[in-house]
Amino acid sequence: METKLFVGSLPWGVSDEMLREAFEQAGTVISARVITDRETGRSRGFGFVEMETTEGAAAAIEMWNEQEFDAQDGRTPRAIIVNEARPRD
Repeated sequence: METKLFVGSLPWGVSDEMLREAFEQAGTVISARVITDRETGRSRGFGFVEMETTEGAAAAIEMWNEQEFDAQDGRTPRAIIVNEARPRD
């Protein structure tokens, strides 16, 4: 069963592809998306990753929650927050 994860406190330079590659270390990624501002196109500092299995999602949370994520843009890496996404109201 697919599980969607919320990823917060992302460094500003992280792209969808960087997010996908990082989370593929934990399991099969269906989609990875960094949320951007509609007007400026800049990252809003969070995103969502959809994992193929609940086991992969649990492994991704274990691997990445409160770990430093480097955007490789010359800025200081930031500790990200990863947890299961809540459904929209």
